[in-house]
Amino acid sequence: MINNTKCDCGHNNPVGTVLCEHCGKPLEKGDSDRPLEMRYEGKARRSQTQKATLFDRIWNFFSSVKVAIWLILITLVVSILGTLLPQEQYIPSNRPEIYYPEKYGFWGEVFYQLGLSNLYESPVYIALLASIGISLVVCSLDRVIPLYKALTNQKVVKNIRFINRQRVSRTEAVPDSDKEALLDRLAEGLSQKHYRIRREGESILAEKGRFSRWGPYINHIGLILFLVGILLRHTVPGWYLDNYVYLREGETKKLPELNYYVKNVKATAELYDPEEMPQSDKGEPTVKKYETRLILYEKDHETGKLRELKRGTAIVNDSFKHEDLELFQSDFTTETQAILLNVKDKQENRNLDTFKVDLFDPEQKYKLKNGIHIDILDYFPDFVMEGNRPATKSETPNRPAFIFSVDAPDLKKPEVSWMISGTNLDDINRKNRYTMELKSMETVNVSGLMVRVDKGLPIIFLGGIISMIGLVMGFFWNHRRVWIRWQDGHLHVGAHTNKNWFGLRRELEQATEKADLPLSFSPDRRQEVD
Repeated sequence: MINNTKCDCGHNNPVGTVLCEHCGKPLEKGDSDRPLEMRYEGKARRSQTQKATLFDRIWNFFSSVKVAIWLILITLVVSILGTLLPQEQYIPSNRPEIYYPEKYGFWGEVFYQLGLSNLYESPVYIALLASIGISLVVCSLDRVIPLYKALTNQKVVKNIRFINRQRVSRTEAVPDSDKEALLDRLAEGLSQKHYRIRREGESILAEKGRFSRWGPYINHIGLILFLVGILLRHTVPGWYLDNYVYLREGETKKLPELNYYVKNVKATAELYDPEEMPQSDKGEPTVKKYETRLILYEKDHETGKLRELKRGTAIVNDSFKHEDLELFQSDFTTETQAILLNVKDKQENRNLDTFKVDLFDPEQKYKLKNGIHIDILDYFPDFVMEGNRPATKSETPNRPAFIFSVDAPDLKKPEVSWMISGTNLDDINRKNRYTMELKSMETVNVSGLMVRVDKGLPIIFLGGIISMIGLVMGFFWNHRRVWIRWQDGHLHVGAHTNKNWFGLRRELEQATEKADLPLSFSPDRRQEVD
């Protein structure tokens, strides 16, 4: 960093500037022929000049491109680690601390203990994304502000050393009598190449494609919006929801985390007509379409009643939509909803009566004929033995088990009966007079619906579009400038571009040829600073 004073032209430059803001003269000590440092037009960035306060140190840390790259690499590696095993929301268990070690062994235990099982919702991951966003903002502001000030305050008349130390430059002897006509022809030739011409006296500034310099920063704006959309998903309640709900026909259930209720009116699976199928597949029924007719309700907070909002259907690849809510048909199955049981008198070897047990909402007491009373003492929808105690793995009746109490007028005390999955356990109930046998089962269609709310998606799409616009601006256009000045019988020509130096040289050669002063701008300076 150089402590600048006034330039020879009389302009007082801020500390850290390497090129005079007014005339472009290099402010470095000594004399050099190396191409000029043209990054940000020689203006100093905030991170290079202010380092006294805590805010300055934080600003300088996040303004570093190296820091940004490290943050991106760390986030990338952590993101990859989170894909090694399924996240908690995708596992078939609500007890991840047991599921991961049992399913994946030692590495499953490590995966869970490190917090990788719920990585993308964790504060650490959100902090990494926020740090990348902060780095993008600080890096952009630290560079775009000095660049904007420099480009919007460009002077036409530049110091001769500034022109001659451009990477593309040429000095040619031109008599005083020819200078005006030559400058006019050069301006006309560059104008035909779509340069915007500014002229002051015996100096010309030709410029085009300045908008391309903003491409990287527009790209940064798009990336920042993209990150904001993702962060809003995970930090603002109600902005993002990706969950599942299973609904039996006729069932109304509250959607997770929302004030909406949905009713499954009818769930159907339509099969292909055998005549539509290939000959090889005619013997096997093939599903053509899964469809669920739904009614969406909203609960009134004052009355507690459900108010109907919308009716519609959810079909595979065609969701049920209401404002930001989408319900996707993602699963379809058939479950046993109820069982019909016969009560049999083993002593008389006859059936006494039949009763129905709803597996999802069983009654506690049943009154049958002949004064028989049946009570359900305990119910295990998904029966399993944990140690020596009966338990249930879930609330879904995959393997229903009951403990019944049967009381009748001719019994001194009620009998206790066990039944698991519709099978009476004779070894336990062999002394009982009354037994129960499975008569039939009632099934019901069940729809698995994916519940999706994503209010951040428009912001993410907008960020992606803006980012692509910035990339296109930066890739397919370039900023080209040509400085021309006549002084003391010599014409000085210098040019700069942020890329495609060959194209710039070719344009200069063509423009000077049309001006009847053909000049060669061969790449004799190989060293490039920026």
